[in-house]
Amino acid sequence: MEKGDPTKRFAIFASGEGSNAENIIRYFRDNGCRAEVALIVCNNPSAGVISRAALLGTEVRIVSRKELNEPSTLLPLMEEYGVDVVVLAGFLLMIPPFLIDRYRGRIVNLHPALLPKFGGKGMYGRHVHEAVVAAGESETGITIHHVSDRYDEGRIIYQASIHVAPGDTPDDVAAKVRDLEGRHFPRVLAETFL
Repeated sequence: MEKGDPTKRFAIFASGEGSNAENIIRYFRDNGCRAEVALIVCNNPSAGVISRAALLGTEVRIVSRKELNEPSTLLPLMEEYGVDVVVLAGFLLMIPPFLIDRYRGRIVNLHPALLPKFGGKGMYGRHVHEAVVAAGESETGITIHHVSDRYDEGRIIYQASIHVAPGDTPDDVAAKVRDLEGRHFPRVLAETFL
């Protein structure tokens, strides 16, 4: 990174283990990107993402559902860390309209299926993989999309797919999808915003 180059500052909102957050942090650091994850916002005080972020030296703020929906709490937090882009990586709460308005075109989500299939309220993580298997789908994947005020309906930025073999379990599908997430999510973020 050249001195004086502007660095994009990302906030990652996460509720779970944080494997995607860790992949993004490491990708930006290891690839000389003009980007850094300045902040992890988490609504779950026992989430694994907290310890992952601590090991990587990334700040974490625990934000309750109530605080998430208060502009007077959330917007100053984003300003404090100079956030340019918001990334949802396994964040299970609906993003409030004021944050979507503030970061229009700069707030993205990773969904573990090929939208518009298997999207919407309640469709996250294992629920998606179970639905894919139950429907007898031969293909699934990931969708990286802009966030709108409706679950999983923002403009699609990127999709990648995998084959669902006969006999695959939801766990098999989850492992294949995790591999796609690790290979593509950080790279697509860099290509989209840097």
